[in-house]
Amino acid sequence: MNQRYGVQTVDSPRASSRVAERTITKVEFGVNETTLVFLGAAVLLFSSVFWTANGRNLEKIDFSVTYLGARMVQQGQGAKLYDLTEQVKLRSALYEHPNPLIYEHPPFEALLLSPLGALPYKTAYLIWGSINAMLWLVLPYVIRPYAPVPGDELAYLALWFIFAPLGIALYQGQSSIVLLLVYILTFISLKGSRDLLAGIFLGLGLFKFQFVVPFALIFLLRKKWRFLAGFALSATALGALSLVAVGWRGITSYVHLLLSIGSNPGNVSFGSAVDMPTLHGFVYALLSRIVGVSAISIVVAAISVLLILFTASRWEHAERTSKDNSLDLVFAAAVAMSLMTGLHMFTHDFSPLMLALLLVAAHFPSHGHPGLRWLLGITMALFWFPPLYFILVGRHGLYLMFPLLAVLWVVALKLSGIPDNSTLTTVVTARNEC
Repeated sequence: MNQRYGVQTVDSPRASSRVAERTITKVEFGVNETTLVFLGAAVLLFSSVFWTANGRNLEKIDFSVTYLGARMVQQGQGAKLYDLTEQVKLRSALYEHPNPLIYEHPPFEALLLSPLGALPYKTAYLIWGSINAMLWLVLPYVIRPYAPVPGDELAYLALWFIFAPLGIALYQGQSSIVLLLVYILTFISLKGSRDLLAGIFLGLGLFKFQFVVPFALIFLLRKKWRFLAGFALSATALGALSLVAVGWRGITSYVHLLLSIGSNPGNVSFGSAVDMPTLHGFVYALLSRIVGVSAISIVVAAISVLLILFTASRWEHAERTSKDNSLDLVFAAAVAMSLMTGLHMFTHDFSPLMLALLLVAAHFPSHGHPGLRWLLGITMALFWFPPLYFILVGRHGLYLMFPLLAVLWVVALKLSGIPDNSTLTTVVTARNEC
């Protein structure tokens, strides 16, 4: 990591010809530009958490739903966690202007966050928001050795802080930044050929199982048993925690709730899956006036299977060719694929895409591939253009982000199949100073 503070010694001239020759050491302390930007970003992030905690909309953000689940488990109501009547009753008691969404996260999440449920809502948000802010500040340095583009440190940090989904996740008190951490740790473990550890890390992301499970299926198709063993260990542990949190009755209620959500994609309380940047959201926008929900589900399931199969096939092919850039690019494609095939996805759920974008940027195509350069360049610029997300959300057109995910997926897989690395931009994949 770049040295933030430096000590410089300068020898002074002779003080006087009468005095014996001696050397005076002058100490100068300096702070480089990157450090100032980092400190400024830290102040900004923590200030935004404090501002949200004292704002009018605190009860309307997504964390209010997370807190609701944590509170129910903390109060010993785990068995009734997915009883919507009980949720509404407690929600009305906690908030004056409640969020209409329901708690549909996995049971283990409510148990792990139950200590926050014992605290006042505002205090719980300040703690959770501060954790998210610290992660946002640390993650750029964790992944930097594998993401050398852009080379300028200020430009690199700027990309992190203009990526709108991260800011939305921080504001909403969501867990998407934690999911980004999960993907980063999984990637680093795979990079070091530690498949078991990679599987363990990915399994810890099951609080967003709609994204993690499609990703894990790639390894099942590729028969990566050590990875799957690690994934199974995490899944088993989280399953046990879920049983402790809600019991068999609660598990059954959760399954029924998920089935109900799947069969009612337009229900606002369930998070309305019809305006989402997923395959389901995009197909629904195209076909909802022509065919019914069941037919759309069949189409989405079939295409999702094909996407997973093709990604697994390309990953296997890239691994056999043993190109230096293969893991970076197929991993980025797999992240994009996992988001596309997820059934529920909001703006903050784009957060793991930060890793995919940086990995692809490190292998940006050279001038020998002008078509790929333009296509990838425009796509990445749009992902890093904050107003786009807010415009699409305001016009209920977030599903239009799906084609961008598809383009990123296609280009990443295409680049992973280029046999000669000299056709790609030369990058350094490790930095001694980090």
